[in-house]
Amino acid sequence: MSVVSFKHWLLPMLSAWLLAGPVLAAEVNLYSARQENLIKPLLERFSEQTGIEVNLVTGKADALLQRLKSEGRNSPADLLLTTDAGRLHRAREAGVLAPVESDTLHERIPAQYRDPEGYWFGLSVRARPIVYVTDRVEPGELSTYEALADPKWKGRVCIRSSSNIYNQSLVASMIAHHGVEATEAWARDFVANFARPPIGGDRDQVLAAAAGQCDVAVINTYYLGVMINEDDQEQREAAGRVAVFWPNQEGSGDGRGTHVNVSGIGLTAAAGNRDNAVQLMEFLSSDESQAWYAQVNHEYPVRESVPVSDTLKAWGGFKADDLDLHLLGKYNAEAVRLMDRAGWK
Repeated sequence: MSVVSFKHWLLPMLSAWLLAGPVLAAEVNLYSARQENLIKPLLERFSEQTGIEVNLVTGKADALLQRLKSEGRNSPADLLLTTDAGRLHRAREAGVLAPVESDTLHERIPAQYRDPEGYWFGLSVRARPIVYVTDRVEPGELSTYEALADPKWKGRVCIRSSSNIYNQSLVASMIAHHGVEATEAWARDFVANFARPPIGGDRDQVLAAAAGQCDVAVINTYYLGVMINEDDQEQREAAGRVAVFWPNQEGSGDGRGTHVNVSGIGLTAAAGNRDNAVQLMEFLSSDESQAWYAQVNHEYPVRESVPVSDTLKAWGGFKADDLDLHLLGKYNAEAVRLMDRAGWK
């Protein structure tokens, strides 16, 4: 080959190589409202199995949604992992999520725990039952959420504020079952029974009950599970003074089941690593991942075939409300307005 011919062959090859740039490693970018220690071990396991690197950004749920909205189509995020179906619905309504068609996700995740059009999928379940102080309340005194509005509970109920998405979703579920008028009447009587103005998180409600400020509280089971297994002695002792009561079971008047919610995941509308992102979604719904949620996070798997932790097992089985969780998002705005009218601060 002549020098001239060689140059004619080499120059186009060099140009193509320079334009192509370096070969990029397989990756997926995840915005997560779950704390790093509650998700990172699973992500590392996924990377080990697939060779796909997960770039994790953690933050507060509402702040991450606002970030996605601000970044728009330029967002680097491929996935949003957040807590509560109400927040997942808000993300869909904000236009930052895209639908996913996955036979694997549809087979593994029950219909009530995912968006009907595939915009988000639940990965773990949290129940929101009543807890009661065992030396001041007999379990036979309890029955339903609705019954907590009875005057006998005046000055005896602790619960966090109406700004909390978990309470908004509880009220939204009641709207779905009973309608606005009946739910508002309940909320007014329920608020009248508060032992103190709502303050703090779910753990604070347990601490208040243990300290004698109230006799019952409404909390997510996840928080009690963490407290029971906490290194902090005060947290453990407070958790040891209360027991779980599953409201709205069969024979309790309204046997629709205890209110449950999810942490869940959705593909972003801006996703640049779509295939990798769907692969991670499917991994997080696998038996291995579901078992990890149950054992480490004290959450219920979305799949009934996966065993729960010893802590959850000790609370016994319960009937969960089978309401489609996308309705919690649908009725969220109405729930917020209703709680405001009822004086729930």
